[in-house]
Amino acid sequence: MYLDEDLFIDFLNQREILWTGINFTLAKLTKKGFEYPQDVLQYYFNGWNTSTINNQKKYDIRLSFQKPIMHYDLSLVTKLNKSTKVSNLLTDVISHQDIHNEDQIRDYISSLSIQSEVPYGLTFLVEYFDSNSKRASIWVVIFKTGTMETVLTENFLLKPSGFGTSNYWGRTFYDILFEIKTSAFLRWKNLVQQRISEQSGQGH
Repeated sequence: MYLDEDLFIDFLNQREILWTGINFTLAKLTKKGFEYPQDVLQYYFNGWNTSTINNQKKYDIRLSFQKPIMHYDLSLVTKLNKSTKVSNLLTDVISHQDIHNEDQIRDYISSLSIQSEVPYGLTFLVEYFDSNSKRASIWVVIFKTGTMETVLTENFLLKPSGFGTSNYWGRTFYDILFEIKTSAFLRWKNLVQQRISEQSGQGH
């Protein structure tokens, strides 16, 4: 994972967060389980994104990221997802070439542009949905709007569950938010405090 201590501390002091949605432009989907035409894939992408807004009690971003004020803007992610091609998305087998590292995620985020009065934004970048291994890989990214600097990014590996394509993979977004709410967010805060303590100790 990548974490910028100074930006994350400032993020903690903010009361607002901007949810920009679930991005599929870097994603790979195994043909097994996703042999759908372009419009059907877009239907799923849009459905998963709108669910995070329409079912805010279920997908409680506010609680997971400890922000009392939520803002939503799916316009960029909707545009980006619409531009993805089935030929780029689908693969027989998820390989090492389909897996990104933190630097690649940060470079990708820095290539985007989101203007907002809300200082910090949040997005989920789907890396892959692998029907063969029954595994989803999703990057959680907190970024500074305007400059598009990455505040924090961490990769989550999850097992989908449920019936039907939409529910089966959509469950992973719920599970990420649950994991952040119950453990990851506290772990991030503790990590920042630990690093700051180490730096102050080195200063003496």
